[in-house]
Parts: sequence; structure tokens; C-alpha cells
Amino acid sequence: MAYTDRDTYGMYKNKNYGKEGKGPGPRLMGADTLIGEDVYNTRDEDLGDIKEIMLDMNNGKIAYAVLSFGGLMGMGDKLFAVPWSALTLDTENKRFILNVDKERLDSAPGFNKDDWPDMADTSWQNTINSYYGTKTYTESSRMKQPTDSPDTPYEQTPYTTTQTSGKDSGRIR
Repeated sequence: MAYTDRDTYGMYKNKNYGKEGKGPGPRLMGADTLIGEDVYNTRDEDLGDIKEIMLDMNNGKIAYAVLSFGGLMGMGDKLFAVPWSALTLDTENKRFILNVDKERLDSAPGFNKDDWPDMADTSWQNTINSYYGTKTYTESSRMKQPTDSPDTPYEQTPYTTTQTSGKDSGRIR
């Protein structure tokens, strides 16, 4: 089922969806509309579907998507934590793309629905990210934050550049 079918609020049914400045997507998507989304690989093989999206509640970032793969009619499915950065949204076919062969996914570190791993464990995160060739969601978005304080003169803050032309910027000093 495509995300347009799970669109409770009609945000993707709008005729202007995806056009610049019109509607939320596809750069911003409702998490609920992505649950159940199909996942294919670049060979157009069906790899399963998204069962859950795991959010890091401390920093508000998406950590992983939980992918269900294998089994029959939902029975015997194996679950996989796939780094969010390993997934690409295919808006044309309304599905995700995961660049991994079926055989490689079958041997990926997974778990069953009754025995979830500690997804906040950094050792476990490193194993998963190493397997998919991605950085952890905390690494990939780490940016050095500017350091200044209320006592730092404006000219010395990381938010400005010093003028070298000698011209006055018009600021009151």
C-alpha cells in the first residue's frame, strides 16, 4: 500500500503535491504514512515493508526503520533495523529503495518481534551501520555548534565575518 493510500489528512492527494512551495512532500513526510511502505532494491526485488520508524527521543532524529522481510503472510518474518540513511524514497513508484541484495539482507543482523535489541546500544548501532555501510544517525548529523556567550563581542562570534575592506557596516558601535 502506497503512502498516498494512508494519507489521512489529504496532504499527498493535493494536485500541487511535490511542486515547489505546495504541500509538505516529498522532503517532509508524515511518519504514519510511511509505516507499511514497500521496500525494494535496485534490482527491483521486493525486500519487504516498513513496520516501524524508530525516533531518538533525546535528539528528535530518525534512528532506524524496522524492515520486515521473509516469512509468509506475516508469519515467520524476520525484522531488521535499517539505518534511515540507507533508505531512499522512490516517489515515482511510491516505495523505498534499499541498495542491498536479497541474499545479503537475508544474512543481515536481524531479530524477531519478541526479542528486540537495545537499539540505543552504540555497539549494536556500529554493527548495523557497518553492515549497511552507513554512519550512525548521530555521527552523520554532528555539526560543530558555534561557541560563544553573551559576553563575547559581536565581531568575535562565529556568526559573523570580519570585514577587511575597512568600510563601516553601518552598525552602531
